[in-house]
Amino acid sequence: MSCACSEQCAAPPAALPAATEFSVRGLNCQSCVRKATAALEAVPGLASAAVSLEESRATVRWQPDATHSADTIVRALQTAGFEAEPIPHSALPIPHSPWSPFSGWQFNVFFGGAVTLLLMLGEWAFGLGMERWFQWAAFALALPVQAVCGTRFYAGAWRQLKAGSSNMDTLVALGSTTAFGFSTWGLFTGWHGHLYFMEAAAIITLISVGHWLEARMSAHAASSLKALLDLAPQTARRLDAAGAESEVPVAELKVADRVALRPGDRVPVDGEVLGGQSAVDEAMLTGESLPAEKSPGAKLYGGTVNQNGRLVFRVTATGDATALAQIIAVVQRAQSSRANIQKLGDQVSAVFVPIVVLVALGTGLWWGLAYESALRVATTLLPFLKPEHFPAAPLAAAFIHAAGVLIVACPCAMGLATPAAIMAGVNAAARRGILIRDGAALEKSGRITAVLFDKTGTLTEGRLAVAAVHEVTPGAEPVKELAAVLSAPSNHPLSRAVAAVCDRRSGADAQPEVGGSRPPLQDWREVRGSGIEATSEGIVYRLGSLRWLAEAGVSAEANSFVPEWTSQGATVLGLARGSELLALFALRDQLKLHAAEVVAGLQRQGKAVFLVTGDNAQTAAAVAAQAGIAKENLFAEIRPEHKAGIVQQLQARGQRVAFVGDGINDAPALEQADLGIAVARASDVAREAADFILLQSDIQAIPEALGLAQATLRTIKQNLFWAFFYNAAAVPLAALGLLSPVLCAAAMGLSDLLVIGNALRLRAWRKG
Repeated sequence: MSCACSEQCAAPPAALPAATEFSVRGLNCQSCVRKATAALEAVPGLASAAVSLEESRATVRWQPDATHSADTIVRALQTAGFEAEPIPHSALPIPHSPWSPFSGWQFNVFFGGAVTLLLMLGEWAFGLGMERWFQWAAFALALPVQAVCGTRFYAGAWRQLKAGSSNMDTLVALGSTTAFGFSTWGLFTGWHGHLYFMEAAAIITLISVGHWLEARMSAHAASSLKALLDLAPQTARRLDAAGAESEVPVAELKVADRVALRPGDRVPVDGEVLGGQSAVDEAMLTGESLPAEKSPGAKLYGGTVNQNGRLVFRVTATGDATALAQIIAVVQRAQSSRANIQKLGDQVSAVFVPIVVLVALGTGLWWGLAYESALRVATTLLPFLKPEHFPAAPLAAAFIHAAGVLIVACPCAMGLATPAAIMAGVNAAARRGILIRDGAALEKSGRITAVLFDKTGTLTEGRLAVAAVHEVTPGAEPVKELAAVLSAPSNHPLSRAVAAVCDRRSGADAQPEVGGSRPPLQDWREVRGSGIEATSEGIVYRLGSLRWLAEAGVSAEANSFVPEWTSQGATVLGLARGSELLALFALRDQLKLHAAEVVAGLQRQGKAVFLVTGDNAQTAAAVAAQAGIAKENLFAEIRPEHKAGIVQQLQARGQRVAFVGDGINDAPALEQADLGIAVARASDVAREAADFILLQSDIQAIPEALGLAQATLRTIKQNLFWAFFYNAAAVPLAALGLLSPVLCAAAMGLSDLLVIGNALRLRAWRKG
C-alpha cells in the first residue's frame, strides 16, 4: 500500500519547457492573435505558444530536446503577416506604462472621434454638407484621420498583402479609402454631389473604438491571470551562512538558498520549511479558503502569503519551475488555445475576405451600371427597412455602397466568437481553483456520459486513520501506547496511522512510552506484507494482519468487531501478546466530505458514475456503497497501470469517459480518457496529463468545473451563430444600399461588442 500524499509531497515540481518572448507588430484584434498563434503552433519543436493582444507580444515554450531558434519564430510570424523581434530576458516584470492618449487605440478614438463629431454636426445639425467651404474644411479634417489614424489599418493590410493573405485590416483600408478617395476626386474635379469625408473618418474612428473596447474587455477578461502574475514579489530576504538577512531580487535566488519570511510577506519561490511555525494563505493558488499550517518539512509555494509567524525555508524551485509559474503557463496556454469548433470559423474566415471583395465589386458595378434597377430593388424594400441615404449619382452610389459592403463584412466578430468565450471561461474557472488546459477540453466536457473515479486520494481522503479500537482484554495492557511503540519505527501507512492514535506522541521523531515500568522492546522487525513484531522480557508482541496472527496461533474469528468493520471497508489489524489477542484496530480511508453529494449530482445530470481501485472487493464495495455508486459500476483490485484499460473498456461500450484521479500514478488513465480531471495540489500541475486540474482537493468542484465548461461551450456556439447571422444579414443589406457606410462601421463594432459581452457573462456564472 502506498501513500499518495507522501509521494505527492516528495516529488519535485517538473520544470517547464524554456520560454522565449517576442515583441509582435501588427496585432490589431483577436483575429490577428488567432492567426499569429496558428502560425506559431505550426513551428516544429514548440511545446506551446501564447500571443497577447494587449502587450503585443508572443511567448513560446520549447520542447526539452528542441533547438531554440528565435529566427524560426520571427520567420513564421513574418509569413503570417506580422513583424517580430526577440525580447531580452528581464529578471523583473516590465512595469505598466502610464496611460497616454497616444498609446494603443486611444489617439484614433479621441482625435478621430473629435473630427467625426465636428463633421457630423456640420452635415446633420447645420446642413452644411453641400457648402463648398465646408467640403474643403471636411477634407482638411479627414486627411489626418485617414493618414495618421488609418496607418495601423494600412500597415496591417500591407503586411498581409506581402504574405499573400488578407484580413479585416484589408476590408477597413479598402472601405475607408474608397469613400475618402471618391470624395477627394469629387472635391478637386468640382463635382456637385454629396461628398463622404465624414463617412471616411467615421469608418476609421468607429472601428478603432471597437478595437479599443475589445482590448479593454480582453484585459478585463484576463484579470485573474493578471492577479496570478502580480502574486510573486520582486525581492526576497536571503540568509547568509551566519544567518544575516539581505534583501535581494528574486531572480538571484538559487535552489538550496535559505530565505526568511516575516508575517505578511509573500512567498517569493517554492521551498521547504526549515524552521518556524506559521499559517500560510494559499487561497489564490489552490482555491482553499482556510490557511495551511506550516512547520518544518512543509512545502511552500511562491505567491502565497505568510500570515502570523516567522519562517525560514530552503528554496526548492525558482523561475519557470515554481508552481505559480506552471499555473500561469497553463492559463496562458488555455487562453490562446483553439477549440475544434473554431475550425469552422477559421475555414470561413480564410475565404471570407476575397468573397467580400468580389461582392463589393459586384455591388459597385450594379449600382454604377444599373443604377435605376438597383434603386428600384432597394425602394421595394422601403416598407420594411428605411435606408439612411441614397446617393443621387450612379458613380457615387457605386463607390459608397461598395465601401459599405467592405466595412460591414469585417469578420472580426467571427474571429472573436471562440477565443473571447475561451478566455472568459478559463479565467472564471481559474478564480475557482480550476485550471482548464485548452479549448478542446471545453468541447470534450460537453460530450461526457460517464465519470470514472479513482478511489484513494480522489473519492477518499487518501490518508488512513484508526476508525475504532476494541480492547479484547480491557485493562490488561495500555494497548494504544503499546501499538504506537511497535509501529513508530515503521514507515508503512498502516503503521503510521496506528502510531498517530497515541495521544502521547508529540512529534515526528518522538517515541511513545509504554507504562512507566515496562522494559523497552527489543529485536524489533517488520515482516513485509504481514506486520511488526518485537520482544520484551522474552514475550513476543505482534501488530499486523489477522491472517499473520492466526499463523502465529492468535485467533480473532470469534470477535464480532472483525466482520462489523470489514463490511464497512475497514482494514482490521490485531495486537497480540504471545498467543493472546489484546486489541483490534479498524483502519480505513475516510470518504471525502462531499463525495456522496458529488456522485448524486453527477447522476442527476444523467452521467453514469464508476469507481476503480486497487483495494480488495469487499473494501471497495463498502466505499462504493457509501458514495452511492452501484455495485455493477465498481472495478476492484485493479493495479494502477491497468486503470487505462478500464477506461478503454468503458469507451468500447460507447461511453465518453471523464477520469478523475489524483494525478500521481494516474497519468495513463488521464490520457486515455475523453476528459481527464486531476485532483491535485499546485506542485503537481506541470506533471499531470489532465484536461482539467482542480487545485483544491475537494471533489465538490467537479460538477462546477463540468458545468462551467459546458456553459463556455454554449457561449461559443451562441457567439458563432450571431457572428454568422450578422454577416449573413448585413452584407445583403449593405449591397442593397440600405445601410450607409457609417451605419456599417457602427454595426461592425457593435457585433464585436455583443460577442465579447456575451463571453464576459461567464465571469458571473454560478452553478445552478
